[in-house]
Amino acid sequence: MNNLNKLHLSGYGRDFLRTWDKSADHLKATLAVAQTLRDWHRKGISPKVFSSSMAVSIFRDKSTRTKYSYSAAANLLGLEIEDLDEKKSQIAHGETIMETVNMLSFLTRTIGIRDDIFLGLGHSYMTEVALAADWGYANGVLDQRPSVINLQCDEDHPTQSLSDLLHLSNYFGGLDKLRGKNLTMSWAYSPSYGKPLSVPQGIIALLPRFGINVTLSYPKGYNLIPEIESLATREAKKDGSTFRITHDMREAFIDADIVYPKSWASYAVMSRRTELLKKNYVKGLEHLEGEALAQNAKHKDWTCTEKLMKQTRNGNALYMHCLPADISGVSCKEGEVDAKVFEKYKKQTYTQAGYKPYIIAAMILLTQFGEKTPKILRSIGQRNQSVFNF
Repeated sequence: MNNLNKLHLSGYGRDFLRTWDKSADHLKATLAVAQTLRDWHRKGISPKVFSSSMAVSIFRDKSTRTKYSYSAAANLLGLEIEDLDEKKSQIAHGETIMETVNMLSFLTRTIGIRDDIFLGLGHSYMTEVALAADWGYANGVLDQRPSVINLQCDEDHPTQSLSDLLHLSNYFGGLDKLRGKNLTMSWAYSPSYGKPLSVPQGIIALLPRFGINVTLSYPKGYNLIPEIESLATREAKKDGSTFRITHDMREAFIDADIVYPKSWASYAVMSRRTELLKKNYVKGLEHLEGEALAQNAKHKDWTCTEKLMKQTRNGNALYMHCLPADISGVSCKEGEVDAKVFEKYKKQTYTQAGYKPYIIAAMILLTQFGEKTPKILRSIGQRNQSVFNF
């Protein structure tokens, strides 16, 4: 991994909300710290740096991997985890974000948030939480400024995309080995509706910055947030990679080194869903769901099959998924991926998911300590009578 001392960590920031808000050095540092923590854990070395603080989580949507990865990351660093149940808090009685954030942050080092249901609101909510924490710290209400970590919003899923990138780095032998690789991020059929856009958006915004040629594939009408598709184009041009959009899944798989077939709702559907949710228009939501599922059913051929995988480079591309995958004949009748394909790559998809606790822990360390992080890691290494080079 990269030498941390050679990376510019100044300006890393108190929060991690979107990968495109961070410099290349900041992203490389996140990967390097995560890899170090993973290596230490495998050697039984504890990186606990906190002794009496909390990590608060706010999940406004269901989660398995990210929720428990956040808890594991907090525990790894010595933080006590507390999950805020908004229905059991004074938020239900009209308590403001400003007040909630300051009341729960007296002994808190990090606030992890998942808010991906409302298009246009998740990232904004996290930004408001961060501003409330800024105020509390600047005015002496809080003795420390808690970090705000995006555990998935409407725009980005940085803990996922960076976990994916670290998985790719290790799978192919280093970040430098990724330049020139072809990755296909493809929509795939699902018998469910309303899946967030943030995973594919996170992938197309991040990976071109590391020299990966990204193809985004989806049926016409299933586009992502237009501004983020444009962002991916700019990042690819800036970093000497390519980004393109196609509406042919078969063509998108040809000569791919990595494939990432996953379902999502279209930008148009998510926009309509957000307005209906805000109005609590139940009948309208039911109608939209039926309409969206019927539209999905027109594209059942958009599924990852053994035949399709044979069209990838040497017929042996790496299959990726953020999980849980809709597996045909296993978790559903027809879905994103054939059972034989998923079974072949099950170990790799589970390994892919296993990087997330370390990515989150790295984000917490770097948002809390910034340029001091290498020194802190060195002291941990010395404490364990081991020599580590950063």
